[in-house]
Amino acid sequence: MALSFRICSSPLICRATLSNGDNGRNHHAIDAAFIRRAADLAEMSAGLTSPHPNFGCVIATSSGKVAGEGYLYAQGTKPAEALAVEAAGEFSRGSTAYLNMEPGDCHGDHTAVSALVQAGIDRVVVGIRHPLQHLRGSAIRELRSQGIEVNVLGEDFESKVLEEARKSCLLVNAPLIHRACSRVPFSVLKYAMTLDGKIAASSGHAAWISSKLSRTRVFELRGGSDAVIVGGNTVRQDDPRLTARHGQGHTPTRIVMTQSLDLPEKANLWDVAEVSTIVVTQRGARKSFQKFLASKGVEVVEFDMLNPREVMEYFHLRGYLSILWECGGTLAASAISSSVIHKVVAFVAPKIIGGSKAPSPVGDLGMVEMTQALNLIDVCYEQVGPDMLVSGFLQPIPDLLPVIPSEDATVEIDPSVDPFEPSIIFFYKTWDLYGKNDDYMTWSSVEHYYQANKFVGVENPMAHDCVEKIRTARSPEEAALIGRSTLRQKPELVRNDWEDVKIEVMYKALKCKFSTYPHLKSILLSTVGSVLVEASPHDLFWGGGREGEGLNYLGRLLMQLRSEYLGESSVSAENTSSA
Repeated sequence: MALSFRICSSPLICRATLSNGDNGRNHHAIDAAFIRRAADLAEMSAGLTSPHPNFGCVIATSSGKVAGEGYLYAQGTKPAEALAVEAAGEFSRGSTAYLNMEPGDCHGDHTAVSALVQAGIDRVVVGIRHPLQHLRGSAIRELRSQGIEVNVLGEDFESKVLEEARKSCLLVNAPLIHRACSRVPFSVLKYAMTLDGKIAASSGHAAWISSKLSRTRVFELRGGSDAVIVGGNTVRQDDPRLTARHGQGHTPTRIVMTQSLDLPEKANLWDVAEVSTIVVTQRGARKSFQKFLASKGVEVVEFDMLNPREVMEYFHLRGYLSILWECGGTLAASAISSSVIHKVVAFVAPKIIGGSKAPSPVGDLGMVEMTQALNLIDVCYEQVGPDMLVSGFLQPIPDLLPVIPSEDATVEIDPSVDPFEPSIIFFYKTWDLYGKNDDYMTWSSVEHYYQANKFVGVENPMAHDCVEKIRTARSPEEAALIGRSTLRQKPELVRNDWEDVKIEVMYKALKCKFSTYPHLKSILLSTVGSVLVEASPHDLFWGGGREGEGLNYLGRLLMQLRSEYLGESSVSAENTSSA
């Protein structure tokens, strides 16, 4: 993984300064070049920041030279804007900051905006506004209130070159934009086929159709996705691993979609030491095999009616932004028919294999005339080694976002809602910047502290090394990955009393976090009168589960902490009045 920012001892010259034409066009070309660079930087966040956006920032001087760059490395790390300002140093003052997307500062966290303001940035150019309605325009208004000139592409000025730059900003955050406008994650159908349209020989043999360079690109696609999905036939015939195989960073969840659950007992996907596997199936299918999978650590989710639309709606609720489909033609056709596939990525190898029974990448769609064929949008062609990579969208990236009804309007929209019932606030556990101090060291986040405590006090050098690896992990996600994988692979390193103390450890960390940061405490106190439920449907210990069957310990701890703060406030008020 590349570093999150590049320090420039002297500014670099951007090629956009060499553009010809009148002054206005030249300025547009410069702005477009820097915005595209910010989008390229943001692409380096893919797979690491979900469910948050991918952010990139470029600081350029008035003479058109790059002073500093940054991108959001992962959840819970410094914003791209702060990294770019640090890299630019004194060159930030009077310069222009180029952002692929409006900053997502919210809930009292103004790190990104403050970094630009305090650095003395004169002008900010934004590729697109934030797609989430409750954040859309907030950072832009704050920057303008501080006297900074803010230009938004497509609003303050337009041109063909700027529109192309804006499109690059839409593409890099297409998963978030689609998710904000629909109830399904952004889904990409990927396949490799021969020149005559076959994804395997008549025997089912498919290794390897595409070149090694193309397979490397597939690993990159996986590394930028939240999950990879295949059908049961792929598991039976190919026994895939579905790993990103880059040795570090993000590894996507593996999902198997099978109606009959007719799967082999031995499969690479049942090894969950490094990454989890979820099997989705029809309710009641092979209960004995479900127990077998559970004994391997594989999660099984049952559906009354197993179809791609319901499965994707479920994973939308679980917070997934992007899913890569690497399935066979039958499941691919079903997914396309269900309108859950947004983009197609096809590697075409210069090979011919023939065979009337050889499988094709997409099964029967019920079309009988060429006029019914689905046309891709924004098609791109790229040669990858000997192969041709063709990609395009089946559905355009949404631009205008629907307005989410306010809570006050909910009863008017849905009369079945009883306004007299206690309100429930659902939330997802977030990885953020707010750390934890103890008697020995400062931890980057609650997740770092919690994961490390699994191995604290164990007299084993490997346990000590694990604690240090977690402490120095660059993001909460990496800390969680180290802690969880070590717990599964080397349970002997886990402290004997962990199951008894883990709730106490989490509460101690939460109390430190909310006590250290007043604005977080205010947010918690603003929920008085509401039941707090951690909404992860798959986490039945910390979360509330899919249908309320979870223990919701994270929600309980927050309500306990809220009660403690309210009690302290009452005692303080009584003491004040008696004095």
